[in-house]
Amino acid sequence: MARWLVTGSGGMLGLDLQVTLALAGVDEDDVTALTRADLDVTDADAVRDAVRGHDVVVNCAAYTAVDDAETHEGQAFAVNAIGAANVADACRSVGTRLVHISTDYVFSGDADEPYAEDAALSPLSAYGRSKAAGEWAVQARCPQAWIVRTAWLYGAGGPNFVKTMARLAERHDTLDVVDDQRGQPTWTMDVARAVLRLVDESAPFGVWHATSQGDTTKFGLTREIFRQLGLDPDRVRPATSDAFPLPAPRPAYSVLGHDAWRMARLAPLPHWEASLAEALPDVVAEPPSS
Repeated sequence: MARWLVTGSGGMLGLDLQVTLALAGVDEDDVTALTRADLDVTDADAVRDAVRGHDVVVNCAAYTAVDDAETHEGQAFAVNAIGAANVADACRSVGTRLVHISTDYVFSGDADEPYAEDAALSPLSAYGRSKAAGEWAVQARCPQAWIVRTAWLYGAGGPNFVKTMARLAERHDTLDVVDDQRGQPTWTMDVARAVLRLVDESAPFGVWHATSQGDTTKFGLTREIFRQLGLDPDRVRPATSDAFPLPAPRPAYSVLGHDAWRMARLAPLPHWEASLAEALPDVVAEPPSS
């Protein structure tokens, strides 16, 4: 049985990956889950010690404060680029396979068709630049690596757009939501299952896009959230990004292509509407009181 190491295990994806491994029959003794407090990926020595003895590393550790990164780009680069390089170096040194989680923000979002896995990187934001640098580091330093790009993540284990919209629905009669950003709402549990599939099937190393089938806007997603919650979707009104200025630019078109899955004859992720229906009860559930 392979021994797994999950960095950044306290985030939405890290938590769902632990659940997925358990459901797949991986013994808890064969999974090492390290949160940001447990492992600082910018510490190369600590990373080497953590990686030793594991067969697969899933690097979920990341600086994900997209807007804060605009004024703290050095901190974002330290985690997302130098940290990724440290993990890649440690994996290469002991022959460990690496799954490195990346993002749609490595693209500018000015395309009019889904971004292919080999499309040129062109990030707009500091966060995107740091993640692009992390991808380059992994590709250069660790030949046994899958780079898994995902986007518009939501899940039960942390704050996210789906939770926020469901909460706002309880407080406001109407919601104005951006209708000029298009992407693929993606459940973290689906990404976790995709990661396990890549490893179990010994898929070719390289870049993979782990995003849902189909695409929509934040406006369209919110209307579907309302519909699935039994609320009137007409309470959601379209708006432009200009109405909600943010420090970091967002890609207007974040749709990622899935050719790698088809070429490998592996099942891609489900359609976003189907996954939302499965995930929504847990995502919007109130956490148990302590």
